[in-house]
Amino acid sequence: MHPRAEEFATRAADRYGLDVSVHEFDEGTKTAAAAADAVGCDVAQIASAIAVRAGEDLVVCLTSGANRVDMAAVADLHGVPEREVRMGDADVIRETLGWSIGGVPPLCHDTDVPVYMDETLFDFEEVWAAAGTPEAVFPIDPERLRELAGARAVALAEA
Repeated sequence: MHPRAEEFATRAADRYGLDVSVHEFDEGTKTAAAAADAVGCDVAQIASAIAVRAGEDLVVCLTSGANRVDMAAVADLHGVPEREVRMGDADVIRETLGWSIGGVPPLCHDTDVPVYMDETLFDFEEVWAAAGTPEAVFPIDPERLRELAGARAVALAEA
């Protein structure tokens, strides 16, 4: 197992008592489509962790791989003007969350940040999320994911 994926699994076990079943794919899982192809599931079952700047804060949006994050919804949820919501900078994401783009897991971040979860993910019994690298994912029940990530379930999908 890749050292970063192993680190994620260890953190999940230590922090939450979660036994993560990490699956690694040489072809990569950096995009939702690639992850769905590798896993053999619907792209909507991929829980992508998208880090967004909302004003001065970094927030994580767990969105279905079939959807795009609605930046206006993030602005409303976080109480900032829409013009102040933008994609997070790779360096800030790495420094704040401890993970690099393409492998950001939905939990086990270095810094506590607000987490919003796309309510469409609850349409599935199981979703797949990044496990610390662009080649690693893990399956989890979406309600358990919401609970562990401390996520607020919201309408987050762009119309």
